[in-house]
Amino acid sequence: MKNLSIFLLVLTASFSFAQEKVELKKQTVEASCGQCQLGLKGKGCDLAIRYEGKSYFVEGKKSIESFGDAHAKDGFCNAIRTAVVSGMIRDDKFFATDIDLKKVSEKVKK
Repeated sequence: MKNLSIFLLVLTASFSFAQEKVELKKQTVEASCGQCQLGLKGKGCDLAIRYEGKSYFVEGKKSIESFGDAHAKDGFCNAIRTAVVSGMIRDDKFFATDIDLKKVSEKVKK
């Protein structure tokens, strides 16, 4: 019985660690196409952010089309943009409550 209790405790601790959440409030991040610019694997083009060197697909209110043509010269598939965001990083995704897109920061795709 003692071994079962220890096993359940370790399992619960491992699950809690895997479900780590990070709340962002008006945080400046890079925003772009996850596949074209930020190195994420997926099909098609999807909005993503890069926070503290790690990229996350965006879930929630906004999609890549919400900000215009992703394939335009300054679109997300051709440029990394600066954004101020609020929301929660959970399960390796960013669940957005607000995204305020700023000026073009750099053109990465050649």
